[in-house]
Amino acid sequence: MKLFYTGQDVRNATQGQRQQSSVGLVPTMGALHQGHLELVKAARAENDLVVCSIFVNPTQFNNPDDLSAYPRTLEADCRLLESVGCDIVFAPSVEEMYPYPLDLSLNFGTLETVMEGAFRPGHFNGVGIVVSKFFNLIQPHRAYFGQKDLQQTAIIKSLIRNLSYPIELRICPTVRESDGLAMSSRNVRLTPEERSIAPTIYRILNECKTALLEGTPVEVALKNARDAFSQQPAFRLEYIELVDADTLKPLNETGKANALCVAVHLGNVRLIDNIVF
Repeated sequence: MKLFYTGQDVRNATQGQRQQSSVGLVPTMGALHQGHLELVKAARAENDLVVCSIFVNPTQFNNPDDLSAYPRTLEADCRLLESVGCDIVFAPSVEEMYPYPLDLSLNFGTLETVMEGAFRPGHFNGVGIVVSKFFNLIQPHRAYFGQKDLQQTAIIKSLIRNLSYPIELRICPTVRESDGLAMSSRNVRLTPEERSIAPTIYRILNECKTALLEGTPVEVALKNARDAFSQQPAFRLEYIELVDADTLKPLNETGKANALCVAVHLGNVRLIDNIVF
């Protein structure tokens, strides 16, 4: 496995093989867990060359404290990536990715005004720009993202479609701990007590899903879910919404592709999750 720190080096390494080999890209911010490794395994199964980027992207953070607290574990990440057959790790510095003041912005329409977009203004502009940079540098045939970040996958789908990237988007299922908690790099920041109650998020999502499938009106089911979170003093709910899994538009009744999406603060950690049904 090779480790590159500059865009020119990773471009040279991938472009030399791209004509004869398929390239799969797994963009990450590091602090890797089994969920990330499943993305790499999926890329390994479908491509000749697998590239994983590790970059804590400052332009997608709204909270400077969240940015500084985000775990950075490059050496451990590289060991994990090598164990699952990654070929290339691209771990640039902030200066490498943003050598000039950023004066470009992307607008994803209604996709960036709901849920995560409503609570994290500018977040998806940052995501779109950094992923565009990776796409341009590496030029993968396929890119791999996890369903846990459902709204992000919709943003990437829009990016690929509107900028005519010849890239196939692969969305892989959310990987969970044995107690149901969605795997996240942020989970390591939970205290033992917070970690013990974190699976409540998935439990409430499932209870809401069951109620909806049994015919409970959407607003009633969502109110009950909000009440369930309010009964847990450790949680501070930002949103829980039923949306169309493809467009992310809010639903007043269940449809063919439903997604229950939630964002909640547990102590100093912000966690998101979703169920698609």
